[in-house]
Amino acid sequence: MTPCRFYPIFVETSDMLRQVLPVMLLLALQAQAQPEFRKQLQTSLIMAEDGDTIRIPEGNYAIDATLSMEGKNRVVITGAGMDRTILSFKGQQTGAEGIRVTNGSGVTIQDLTVRDAKGDAIKTMNLRDVAFLRVRTDWSGRPSPKNGAYGLYPVSCEGVRIEGCEARGASDAGIYVGQSRDIVVSHCRAFGNVAGIEIENSVNAEVHHNEAFRNTGGILVFDLPDLPVKKGGHCRVYGNR
Repeated sequence: MTPCRFYPIFVETSDMLRQVLPVMLLLALQAQAQPEFRKQLQTSLIMAEDGDTIRIPEGNYAIDATLSMEGKNRVVITGAGMDRTILSFKGQQTGAEGIRVTNGSGVTIQDLTVRDAKGDAIKTMNLRDVAFLRVRTDWSGRPSPKNGAYGLYPVSCEGVRIEGCEARGASDAGIYVGQSRDIVVSHCRAFGNVAGIEIENSVNAEVHHNEAFRNTGGILVFDLPDLPVKKGGHCRVYGNR
C-alpha cells in the first residue's frame, strides 16, 4: 500500500475544536494532490462561522488559485509560523491575488507565508478591524517587475494593524495601506521592494519601529488624485530605520 501523509485543516469554535475536511496527500502523488488541499482550504474559508479560527498546519503547500473569504466576522486564519506554514502560489492558474478577504470585521491573518503570488499577495478590502501578525509575503529570486505589485495590501479598511510582518520582492509596495483610517504598522521589515512601506490617501496612521532597506523608496506617505478617498492626514512616522 502506498504510504499517506495526513494534513488536517482545523476549524476552532468557541466551544469545541472540530476537525473538518481532512486531506489525504499521497507521498507518491503529492504534487497532484495539493490542488485538492487548496479546494478543502477554500471550502473551510467559505463555511467558516463568525468567531471561528482556521488553523493551517505546518507544511509547504502548492496553491493554484486565489483563496478568498467574504462577509465573515471575528475569524482568525493562522498557520504554525511564517517559517513553518508556507502557501506557495508559484503555479497559480487563476485569480489576481494570493489571499483576498472582503466585507467583514475583526479578521486576523497570522503566522504564515504567502510566496510567489501571481498578483498581490494578500489583499483585504472593506474590512473593519483587520490584523496582519507575523505574516511574510515574498517572491522567489531577485526582485523583478514581473512580481506581484503588493505584499500586504489593505485598502478601504478601518482599524488596520500590521505587526511583526515581513515583505520582500513586491514590484510596487511591500506593505501598502490605502484609503483607510486608524492604522498601525509596527515592528515590520520591508526590503527588496520598489516602495518598502506606503501609506496612501489614509487618515490616522502610526508607522513606527520598522526596518525598510534595499528598496527604491523606504517609507512613503502621500495623497494621489482621482481616488474615492481624496485626502489623507494625521500620519506619524517615527522610530524606523
